[in-house]
Amino acid sequence: MRRGLRDVPRGPRHNLRAASHNILRSPRNVLRSQVARRVAVAVLLGAVCGAGATAARVAVRDAPAVAALADVRESVVAEMVVRDDPRLVGAASRPMYAVAADLRWLRPVDADQRRIDVRARVLVLATHPAWGAPLPGQRVRVEGRLARPRGGDLTAAVVSSSAAPEPVGRPSWAQRAAGALRAGLQRACMTLPPEAGGLLPGLVLGDTSRLDPAVADDFKTTGLTHLTAVSGANVAIVIGFVLLVTRWCRAGRWASAILCGVALVGFVILVRPSPSVVRAATMGAIGLLALASGRSRAAVPALAAAIVVLVVVDPELAGDAGFALSVLATGGLLLLAPKIRDWLRRRRVPPGLAEALAIPVAAQVTCGPVVAALSGAVSFVSIPANLLAAPAVAPATVVGVFATITSAAWPAGGEFLAWVAHWPARWLVLIARHGAATPMGSLPWPGGVGGGLLLGALTVAVLIAMRRRLARRLIAVVAAASVVGALPVRVLTSTWPPPGWVVVACDVGQGDMTVLPAGGAAAIVVDAGPDPAAADGCLDRLGVRTVRLFVVSHFHADHVGGVAGVGRGRRIEAVVTPRHAEPASGRDQVAAVATEAGATMTPVGVGWRPSPATADLVALGPPVEMSGTRSDPNNNSLVLRATIGGVGVMLPGDAEEEEQRAIVDHYGTAALGAQVLKVAHHGSAYQETAFLDAIDPAVALVSVGVDNDYGHPNPALIARLSRDGARVMRTDLGGDLAVVRRGGGLAVVASGPVRRA
Repeated sequence: MRRGLRDVPRGPRHNLRAASHNILRSPRNVLRSQVARRVAVAVLLGAVCGAGATAARVAVRDAPAVAALADVRESVVAEMVVRDDPRLVGAASRPMYAVAADLRWLRPVDADQRRIDVRARVLVLATHPAWGAPLPGQRVRVEGRLARPRGGDLTAAVVSSSAAPEPVGRPSWAQRAAGALRAGLQRACMTLPPEAGGLLPGLVLGDTSRLDPAVADDFKTTGLTHLTAVSGANVAIVIGFVLLVTRWCRAGRWASAILCGVALVGFVILVRPSPSVVRAATMGAIGLLALASGRSRAAVPALAAAIVVLVVVDPELAGDAGFALSVLATGGLLLLAPKIRDWLRRRRVPPGLAEALAIPVAAQVTCGPVVAALSGAVSFVSIPANLLAAPAVAPATVVGVFATITSAAWPAGGEFLAWVAHWPARWLVLIARHGAATPMGSLPWPGGVGGGLLLGALTVAVLIAMRRRLARRLIAVVAAASVVGALPVRVLTSTWPPPGWVVVACDVGQGDMTVLPAGGAAAIVVDAGPDPAAADGCLDRLGVRTVRLFVVSHFHADHVGGVAGVGRGRRIEAVVTPRHAEPASGRDQVAAVATEAGATMTPVGVGWRPSPATADLVALGPPVEMSGTRSDPNNNSLVLRATIGGVGVMLPGDAEEEEQRAIVDHYGTAALGAQVLKVAHHGSAYQETAFLDAIDPAVALVSVGVDNDYGHPNPALIARLSRDGARVMRTDLGGDLAVVRRGGGLAVVASGPVRRA
């Protein structure tokens, strides 16, 4: 009977209930459709505004008047307004300033044409040292040669100049005051330890001119780079301190907002109104507006409006990775951080700790895909590093700002405050150093847009899955198992450095650095490459803690630019250099590191041997002082021959044909044989055939940079060495290269996967 009742069709009551349910659902459907239409209209409107603004800027950039002169590389006189502080780029031996500026007018030098009034962005590449002086907002006149930019931004032309800028008027009093204050902080930091003293101006003002490149590399590896660029965090610290003082003085809401606004404007002038600072100030202004109005929930719409306004005003921000990271970090702090904090507090995590954990986690989750796309790696130490760094950032910034202000009127007081502020800066350096040295601190990840989208999709999938308890537990177990399982394998099965290595050619880019073992954690280092971070990294990977002898083949920047990295955290016992002391800038760089290390710097010549005998090492060249050659510093390189465990190693620096020929004439061919050759001058074509025949190497190591502009190594030279029986290995294709003894012969072990040329 019951089964029969169940089979009876439902009557009018069921139909009425279904109809009422549909009526109740219809407003929700209407609301959803309205929201979808509004979103579509907003996206379309944003696209139209962005396209219009970009088209207008591109039309200015491609103005025929400037493009025609740039196409023929015309020499012009131009008047422009400096947009940002000049940046020192290039090698130490060939310094160059890169200056962003807004063009006002120009005219060709060799013509009677009238000047052309134009408003466009230009980049000045200048070699005159006077280009380090102009301040942002200052109008200058310069003579130079126009050229087409590489593209990809709104720069209309590149102005190459070797002349000094001619000031037109003076910068504003505000910029002059800011320049004096910035210089005062630099002077106050001169007496501090180099690492912390170079970091402090970066923390306070974004001034990284004296930041140790090795420290900068550690900050990048551990995800702390944002601390050295003025961003929303700096603005928040300054505004937060002012707000704390105003609240302590019981000022009203509007009074607090006005005082914080004044501090914000002063801080922006002090640190320079660069794009990152303008972005940070805009976010700070949004917060102040919310503070004054009492409507903190309006922060997300205000952020969206600020993004639209900034991109329309400056379309170039749409392709700026820094802008994307700033927006994503702010969005993560507004949307994710509160939820993560509340989730932790529900699990009985103390409120302060929950807040401290939520902020770096939210920033890492939102910024991770962009960082991975840019760096090609995923960092696992970023969150703990930022968590440990957080307590030190605010004291260093606030005390550093006071040191900056005090240094103008009371230099001694400014130095004292800088000394106080450098202690938290030292803590940050310590965190970055140990974080960068952590095994499996970062793992390789596909770079580019594809890698970023992949990590973004995985992040969204994980966030959705973590809403379920079972998924959270499964993700936690898998993550813990991966770390616990992979870390011992990574540490215990590390194949670098390989046992029995006799020489290592370090991958330092377009430069030279060679390491010879000297027992235990000691080594002999020949040259240092162009980059301190790369030099320090190679020695770290080899476990070198003591440099028995540092040998400079010659003083070009691609051989001595990284010398600071050799001495970083290591003891240098002696320094040997060639007698030819050019260029002087490179010699001064080596002398400064030798003085700091307390090592004696000794110029030596042909026939020199280390005493006491650190290794079986002898200088074969230059047999005579070379002059009038294609490159006298190259042709006066110290040419060394070492014997390590019975293996002969020839290290000719950048010696070219003239010096190689002189060595063959002086010693004959019988004395030059060696199993391993570090190919001279990065494999350039300037090689003496008799010199190569006399060495007759079994292994040829080429230290060369990826996609360098010099055409190194020369294909004909590589083919010749291979044809004569040498195994040729290149650092641009294999990373660090170690020659090891295997059985009765030699083998070459690369630190990375060997790529094809």
